Amino acid sequence: MYTVDSLDEVLNFEGVPGHSPGAPMPQILANDVSLLLAYETAPGGEEYAIVKFIWPRAHYFGSPNDETMRGHPLAERGLMPYGVFEVRNSSWIRALEQMNWVHPNHNASRFRALRHFVFTFHDNTFECVANDAVLAAKFPNDETAKKLLGLMERHLS
Repeated sequence: MYTVDSLDEVLNFEGVPGHSPGAPMPQILANDVSLLLAYETAPGGEEYAIVKFIWPRAHYFGSPNDETMRGHPLAERGLMPYGVFEVRNSSWIRALEQMNWVHPNHNASRFRALRHFVFTFHDNTFECVANDAVLAAKFPNDETAKKLLGLMERHLS
């Protein structure tokens, strides 16, 4: 986890659908150029959404859950359970840029283009630093969706 300073600002991110509280764990699939996050949408989990993160630089998936959200470094800035947020002036992005400055071809402008997204689910929190986050797909929560997500889950275990 990163250390937050006085510049971090937590805002609601409206670019993708919200997720269903208490839904099954989200699914993540990633490579060097994109990351996909699949989850049940709010309010009742009737649909699944797949969010694509473009040019992800770093991501985190784990604690805190909804009951321990107060322990997250951004909680005092408005981060709450069951939400989708963007962090402006992100300490995490600035820390990533600081680590990279030793590279002979370091380019600070690449880091200014990055955005920090946070999804606070029931059992965990997902964070991603990427160039953008867009809705890649939305589909009914039917038997086909359950098979697809079940197949992903089996391969993750």
